[in-house]
Amino acid sequence: MKFDVAIVGSGLAGLSVALHLAKTRKVAVISKKELLDGASNWAQGGIAAVLDSGDSHDQHISDTLIAGGGLCDEGATRFIIEHGREAIDWLIEQGVPFTRDDSAELGFHLTREGGHSQRRIIHAADATGHAVQVTLEEKVRSHPNITLLEHHYAIDVITSAKLGEQTSVPRCEGLYVQDVKTGKVHTVAAQHTVMATGGAGKVYLYTTNPDTATGDGIAMAWRAGCRVANMEFMQFHPTCLYHPYAKSFLITEAVRGEGGVLKLPAEAGNAAGTRFMAAHDDRMELAPRDVVARAIDFEMKKRGLDYVELDISHQSPEFLKEHFPTIYAKCLELGIDITKQAIPVVPAVHFTCGGIVTDTTGRTDLPGLYAVGETAYTGLHGANRLASNSLLECLVVGKAAAQHIESQPHVESRKLPSWDESRVSDADEEVVIAHNWDELRRFMWNYVGIVRTTKRLERAKHRIRLLKEEIDEYYANFRISNNLLELRNLVEVASLIVNSALSRRESRGLHFSRDYPDTLPKALATVLSPKRKK
Repeated sequence: MKFDVAIVGSGLAGLSVALHLAKTRKVAVISKKELLDGASNWAQGGIAAVLDSGDSHDQHISDTLIAGGGLCDEGATRFIIEHGREAIDWLIEQGVPFTRDDSAELGFHLTREGGHSQRRIIHAADATGHAVQVTLEEKVRSHPNITLLEHHYAIDVITSAKLGEQTSVPRCEGLYVQDVKTGKVHTVAAQHTVMATGGAGKVYLYTTNPDTATGDGIAMAWRAGCRVANMEFMQFHPTCLYHPYAKSFLITEAVRGEGGVLKLPAEAGNAAGTRFMAAHDDRMELAPRDVVARAIDFEMKKRGLDYVELDISHQSPEFLKEHFPTIYAKCLELGIDITKQAIPVVPAVHFTCGGIVTDTTGRTDLPGLYAVGETAYTGLHGANRLASNSLLECLVVGKAAAQHIESQPHVESRKLPSWDESRVSDADEEVVIAHNWDELRRFMWNYVGIVRTTKRLERAKHRIRLLKEEIDEYYANFRISNNLLELRNLVEVASLIVNSALSRRESRGLHFSRDYPDTLPKALATVLSPKRKK
């Protein structure tokens, strides 16, 4: 298969790149499952942008830099935020049904979330990601220049170096993808390849991410020779619904933005019903996510609790049903009436702040390879992502990447070798994959969680080394499966997270170490190069 551009991933980053390019280029969108199975579709809160005259770019930038713990790249941050309005205008033009407010300047309701000094989050009730994805999906499916390869799994990119060419600067020539339904591996040649595969939340036992978030783009780019940065900064969302029948259901930050308060549950004895955030931060429930997540983790461990409670029942039932219809319906389905009861919540891994090193046009270290969205590191998120900046980054950098690709001279697609599985056999022990997958996610949760120690990180590093040896042997000798490919990528990403965490000898943002509780005077990004890979 030959395309001008191959895009791996079908979230907001991938679909926006595809739609911007499809006027002039033949584009393939490769999705592990179906188009709506990524994290973008799950995003509840909204998109942060300066949309009111009472707000300013400087205020949004300042809020982002503060939340980012001094590690945000100011140039990238300014670029993305200053292009926010045009990104929102583009979505409105596409027909995204944002929640209206006739009294607002733009005519749409703006909410506020933790870390923001102004109301600047445009949203579609509490299901913004779904509203955006459904709108763009319809346009992508109907576009004649876009080929959809759903249920196809990207295995690895193909570089000129892998083809045996001795060039001073290798180039990305395309990639191998497996048709999940047939098992057949196809070769995809492309002048430009875009990684838009999302984050790596599934490396942890508890996450708000969908099952597709297995760090595939980060792992593939790393194997191809690209640098990655700031992988120690895995954001734990403070409020994931705690219920045995609710898998990874997020309670949006906007609940706290609209007055929700955190309290200790009945299990806390005499302290039951007590608000606790004042003991941790003056901003209380509106503190940035890392602060709130650590506060909840502290209270749970101190008191032996399984969860804490988020209470917004003081708001009117009409307000809650209008602003949080998805959360209201889901909780009610599970026997929790949020108009009368508090919501049991726990922290869970939510967002990968680090990723493949790129510039603001999505270019990686490998010519011909781009990365956009959560899989990339532009420098916007620093040591902690400010709420609702992620979809903004997808839109702004997605458009910039498309424009950069369009500006490049034509490169003739190469004839690439077919996938060789002549020396492998069918796997005889699939249980090995399931066991290793479970073990990896459990020790990452226990050893590389919200609060870390050097001893725990060293233990995790040791276990990862042993797992990698097993998985590499398995990969070399047996036919691939999507479970094996995901496990291979997750172990690679786990190694990057642990090595990054071990190299940061301070506590900053999302990385908190008991051995190094202080913050160093100078903020430096953690950049790993494959040349130093261990």
